Amino acid sequence: MMLLGICGSLRKASLNRALLNALCEVLPPDVQMALHGDLDLPIFNNDLDDPPGVLRLKAAIAAADGVVFSVPEYNYSIPGGLKNALDWVSRPPDRSPLRGKPIGMVGAASGMSGTIRAQTHLRQVLVYSDSPCLIQPEVLIPRARERFDADGRLTDPSTRVLLEKFGAAMAGFVRRCCG
Repeated sequence: MMLLGICGSLRKASLNRALLNALCEVLPPDVQMALHGDLDLPIFNNDLDDPPGVLRLKAAIAAADGVVFSVPEYNYSIPGGLKNALDWVSRPPDRSPLRGKPIGMVGAASGMSGTIRAQTHLRQVLVYSDSPCLIQPEVLIPRARERFDADGRLTDPSTRVLLEKFGAAMAGFVRRCCG
């Protein structure tokens, strides 16, 4: 099974990118995850043809069995760059690679609430593309700076266990959705 990991942060050293990397390390043996790192796209304009970056993102989503978004929380919601990318890939609605694609969400934040509001908003946005979302286990990592070292490696054992549970649940969810 092939998953696609998409980090909602444009920062190369983001905690959410580190969280996706840690998830890659604990996935079940029959599951692999490729990471898509470029959401630096022009502002969505339905009058324009898809630019090359959007075409690459759409192709990566279409090729994956499921998508895992690592969602930072900015101002109680998802980052503008992630929303912009979703606006691009959800059009046209009948040919969106997100349509019916199983989705999982993880998120890390420096605050105490993890990314609960951002993940709730992302689920709401994904209603448009009719993308089924894995609900449990939730991966809402609070105080994330305490769980990773300076090089972005996960050091917290409880977070690793949670990611293992999430990886197994995501694999089962994709099998149920696609089987």
